[in-house]
Amino acid sequence: MATTTLPGGTYALADDLILTRTGYGAMQLAGPNVFGPPADRSAALAVLREVVEQGITHIDTADFYGPHITNQLIREALHPYPESLRIVTKIGATRDADGAWVHDLSGDTLRKSVHDNLRNLGVDSLDVVNLRSPGFDSPTPGSIAEPFTLLAELQQEGLVKHLGLSTVNAEQIAEAQAIAPIVTVQNFYNIANRQDDDLIDELAAQGIAYVPYFPLGGFSPLQSETLNRVAEGLGESPMAVALAWLLQRSPNILLIPGTSSVAHLRENVAGAGIQLPVDAVEELNAIAG
Repeated sequence: MATTTLPGGTYALADDLILTRTGYGAMQLAGPNVFGPPADRSAALAVLREVVEQGITHIDTADFYGPHITNQLIREALHPYPESLRIVTKIGATRDADGAWVHDLSGDTLRKSVHDNLRNLGVDSLDVVNLRSPGFDSPTPGSIAEPFTLLAELQQEGLVKHLGLSTVNAEQIAEAQAIAPIVTVQNFYNIANRQDDDLIDELAAQGIAYVPYFPLGGFSPLQSETLNRVAEGLGESPMAVALAWLLQRSPNILLIPGTSSVAHLRENVAGAGIQLPVDAVEELNAIAG
């Protein structure tokens, strides 16, 4: 494994859960629309091995990617896993025969999903499981007590080490914390979509990681134009600037950019390490205003 320091260093979610803030999201390893096998299986395996070579210790996945295929690729490429590697997965959805996403928080599905993750990753216990609530770019209001209680029970059974949440609001986080501790929240957030600003700061104060997805998602044409202009002025790509901004936004933010290309993976790692000058940060902060 590489010994170079990754952008952002590491973040300790728990004594046994220290992750590099620059992580990797494995969703794009499956076929088109995250369904079916990749066009180039050897290339997908090469990306995963490069993740470890880069020194990344945080891989984000889900058994409904494929379904099953992404986790099987992770196992083929990396098992037995390096001691420092931590795999974060999520449950709360399935796929139908046509590849459509089906949100399902029923007890039977959640328990089956945990066992599917265990089997396909080839482990006896999952490092972190995020309960994925319905919603795409914003949480769906409502109680998550019942499904989260089941996830906590699976933790007590030893099948899960740590618990997290995905696509949730502050009320749902508080509801879950009344049942069992959480170590991470994964929501839609980037330069242009700042609805979780206060939440990020609150979680940072509690030592809870915040993992934003879709760093370039949901931009309006005007917002994209501003990002592109700032990136061009710095001689960097818009993705590099977006990732660097996230790392500088708060110390509890962890990145999970995804790619199916070794070259793009290296670009993401390097790009996240750029230091944005104050005037660039101020211009980017104004995008969401």
